[in-house]
Amino acid sequence: MLNMDQKLIKREQSGEIIMTGIVGAGQMGRGMTTQMVLMKGIKPAIVSDIKEELAVAAFKYAGLTDEDIAVCETTEQAQTALESGKYVATSNSDLVTKTPAIDVVVDVTGVPDVGAKLSIEAMDNGKDVVMMNVETDVVIGPYLKRYAESKGVIYTGSAGDEPGAVMELYCFAKAMGMTVEVMGKGKNNKIDYECNPDTVLEEATRRKMSPRMLCAFKDGTKTMVEMTAMCNYTGLVPDVIGGHGPKTAPGTEGVKELNEIFKLKEDGGILNKHGVVEYVNGIAPGVFVTVSTPNDEIAYQMGYHSMGPGPLWTLYRPYHLCNLETPLTVAKLVIDKEPQCVPIDGLVAECITRAKTDLKAGQRIDGMGGYTTYGSICEAKVSDDNKYVPYGLVTNNAVMKKDVKKGQLITLDDIQLDTSTYVYKLRQEQDKIYGKTNLL
Repeated sequence: MLNMDQKLIKREQSGEIIMTGIVGAGQMGRGMTTQMVLMKGIKPAIVSDIKEELAVAAFKYAGLTDEDIAVCETTEQAQTALESGKYVATSNSDLVTKTPAIDVVVDVTGVPDVGAKLSIEAMDNGKDVVMMNVETDVVIGPYLKRYAESKGVIYTGSAGDEPGAVMELYCFAKAMGMTVEVMGKGKNNKIDYECNPDTVLEEATRRKMSPRMLCAFKDGTKTMVEMTAMCNYTGLVPDVIGGHGPKTAPGTEGVKELNEIFKLKEDGGILNKHGVVEYVNGIAPGVFVTVSTPNDEIAYQMGYHSMGPGPLWTLYRPYHLCNLETPLTVAKLVIDKEPQCVPIDGLVAECITRAKTDLKAGQRIDGMGGYTTYGSICEAKVSDDNKYVPYGLVTNNAVMKKDVKKGQLITLDDIQLDTSTYVYKLRQEQDKIYGKTNLL
């Protein structure tokens, strides 16, 4: 994002304000809106949420008043309000995807089916898309990237979220000629595979979070989704299903341990192979890449620069600011015409579905942050061969066809998915494109 501050100042001075539409005004959308109000050259022009009052509140957190905000129901009303300098709050997401003044649509909903619909509608209306909804991206990201190209717009993941943040380190290392052996993120709480929205309710209330969102963090699903995105952006793969998740000391002290931990097993480490993604308990909230070099002189130089004796060295970013960084992706997209991170062609990894408790035939189950299932990362080929269920396709309308034990990976033979969802249909189209015609 070098010089982006100056580029945004120039946009402000020229009056070429980047008009942004945000869908989802929960914790992430609220913070993003507030941050964007404080920036030069960019505006959170429309904020949409199914609860209109949350969209209004998002603007008020930024210090705006009732006079600054127009509550609108139609695109015509929204366009008029924006032309008069107002900010628009709405419960109708069509205003974000269809109002002519909007340049970029940002999805912050975390719901795969919503993300699928929003992205296609936005692109059909000539708008670029920033997908903070990684849950959608790991299911149909390659399809959405191709669709964007066909429409002459840009589809991208977001800075700030771990996949976008660690891509900055990955690209930095690759540009220098380093070999990235491991790429990943820290996790700031021990995984609790049995948690559910009820068990986390008190903490979620205290932290002003959705219980389902907090549950998805605690049961590891969000981590698995984020690592899946890293694979799909780079071609790296998980070493084992679900990852190893080694434990280290906190912060930078823990980072120093990774050079030894991430050696191959025959060299005293934990990995079966290199070229993988991984998560670490102990270095949160940072992200990292562990690199190597084939050159003895560069190895010497790395030691000279206090990076350790090798043969592995870890580059570490000790923070990721999630939604607060997303406006920078919007700016980069519009000003530099560059995405932050996009899937390569076809899925490299899949976030698959595991039973959180014993499940019975005929039982209706739920998805992310719920009571019955959680996500786990798997190499896409392994998932395809075993017919594991893509986690982003699991909705509250999914019904078990067979009994499945707690901890078991669920296959497509075990479950009746809701095939009426838009994300399911786009996933079918994506599978056809990449020659996977019999998976769903």
